[in-house]
Amino acid sequence: MTGPVADRVLIARVGAAHGIKGEVRVKAFTGTPADIAAYGPLEAPDGRLFEVETLRPAAGKSPEMLVVRFAGVADRNAAEALNGIELSIPRQRLPAAEDDEFYYADLIGLSAETVDGRSLGTVIGVQNYGAGDLLEVAPSRGDTILVPFTRAVVPRVDIEEGRVVVDPPEGLLEEPDEER
Repeated sequence: MTGPVADRVLIARVGAAHGIKGEVRVKAFTGTPADIAAYGPLEAPDGRLFEVETLRPAAGKSPEMLVVRFAGVADRNAAEALNGIELSIPRQRLPAAEDDEFYYADLIGLSAETVDGRSLGTVIGVQNYGAGDLLEVAPSRGDTILVPFTRAVVPRVDIEEGRVVVDPPEGLLEEPDEER
């Protein structure tokens, strides 16, 4: 990458090849999926730059899935070689977040605590397995915790203070019953 990781924002991930003419499926992480073409060249972790030539929604898939043709990728073999590549842009290319909005990249590294001040750990990722966004929190010991990222469960996100406040629903933080 050309700059520090903190100065880059992941906006898409390349998936499988689509057809035989060099197109690939791309999962966009932008509010409007087609915006990935508006940010200029997209950068892979190894420094390669990718320019979007064309894009369209992937038929029958979730709205964030696109079919993209990148400049210089002309056949299925070249497209298959891109599978799994994460694409980012320099943070300064993004518009400023509105009030009460933030980029998911801003959440990584924030401390997570309950409404009564008990530490849960550190946010290490934002996941979405199809049913909504989840904050992935790594406690000081044990397995990571997946917290539904809704206003009801995460009523406060304070980037300036470096923390998120979690109001866990019943059962989220309870240890499994070992007698079963």
